[in-house]
Amino acid sequence: MESILIITKMNDKIFQNEKYFKKVDPMKKVKLYTDGACSGNPGSGGWGAVLVYGSAEKEICGAEKSTTNNRMELTAVIRGLCALKEPCEVEVVTDSKYVCDAVNKGWMYSWKKNGWKKADKKPALNVDLWEQLIPLLAQHKTTFTWVKGHNGHPYNERCDQLAVEQYKKLQNEIQN
Repeated sequence: MESILIITKMNDKIFQNEKYFKKVDPMKKVKLYTDGACSGNPGSGGWGAVLVYGSAEKEICGAEKSTTNNRMELTAVIRGLCALKEPCEVEVVTDSKYVCDAVNKGWMYSWKKNGWKKADKKPALNVDLWEQLIPLLAQHKTTFTWVKGHNGHPYNERCDQLAVEQYKKLQNEIQN
């Protein structure tokens, strides 16, 4: 416990008040770069994520047999956030307008509130993944930033490379 002495002057009178508070360590600031890729849509898909904390970097990736590009984009974000061992301040950098807009514009919360129906009354897609993402966003302080894909951003390019490698590896395993 630490304390702070607050001195207030009001109408020529001085008041002293000592406040006690628990010192809280600031959240670690992490950048999470993500991408998903699909061969056919639906088809074999892969996802890749790079977590950056200070000078440390961690790459994670995976693949699924029958999926869509949007599912892989969402999976990359979910797996990246799941890789964090404590609540963090996270900037998610993605080339997915679908993911970025659904979070930043609050669509996913509206979909959930409306029984997973979109504004046009059609069912929202990938509900199982949105239901995984929502509690992760509550656990971390997150911001989402969109970057143009295949435009030379080093981490976005690396995530794309990881995602493509993963679905190609899966396709080779299926063929053999």
